[in-house]
Amino acid sequence: MSTLSLAVRDSSTMLRRNLLHARRYPSLTLNLLLTPIMLLLLFVYIFGDTMSAGIGGGDRSDYIAYLVPGLLLMTIGSTTIGTAVSVSNDMTEGIIARFRTMAIHRGSVLVGHVVGSVLQSVVSVVLVGAVGVAIGFRSTDATALEWLAAFGLLVLFATALTWIAVGMGLISPNAEAASNNAMPLIFLPLISSAFVPVDAMPGWFQPIAEYQPFTPAIETLRGLLLGTEIGNNGWLAVAWCVGLAALGYRWSTAKFNADPK
Repeated sequence: MSTLSLAVRDSSTMLRRNLLHARRYPSLTLNLLLTPIMLLLLFVYIFGDTMSAGIGGGDRSDYIAYLVPGLLLMTIGSTTIGTAVSVSNDMTEGIIARFRTMAIHRGSVLVGHVVGSVLQSVVSVVLVGAVGVAIGFRSTDATALEWLAAFGLLVLFATALTWIAVGMGLISPNAEAASNNAMPLIFLPLISSAFVPVDAMPGWFQPIAEYQPFTPAIETLRGLLLGTEIGNNGWLAVAWCVGLAALGYRWSTAKFNADPK
């Protein structure tokens, strides 16, 4: 078989392995999925009227429209924590050492984790989006092309964060450490424009919220789904995604290919 055929075959096998693990042990994915859903329900039904007035909206439905795009991207960050834990488990439980002795394409192990995680992220986003629609989120003005662009952004963002999560899993000595190392993937959306506009934050804090990957991605997704102004956020979001994906890929492959100590 050619190198490409071998890589595709082995990556497909590793993908099936990771999807089977996710299906047989769904508790981790479900626990991580509950975080954005609980935040969505909390901010809509407890703080919705007050937050809507704060952003200049008329009622709770205005805040639902503002909130859902940010929670969709937060869902991706939450889901990828499971990837870091899964990779760390593989590294510490000895299966990777076994894979190293087998005639398989070496990169297929990481590719299987990444593709599996991206698919789980897409499913999680659909579930959170369904909850958003159930409580009143609507995107009636978005065209088919804008929906396609929004889906592409979500997949690209999931790919970028997944490669970062893989690297975090590889450097972690155990699953607990992997979960802790990946916590910024949930923390960063909390200090972005997901819940309130950046210009409503204290002046000293605005650069922290603005110059990070989640804010331009959130503003781009809002623009695509709700017709708000995107400006330079689209290019910034793509640049962040490509940069993080490249960094995560180089970091992960370097750590994975290094000789075990």
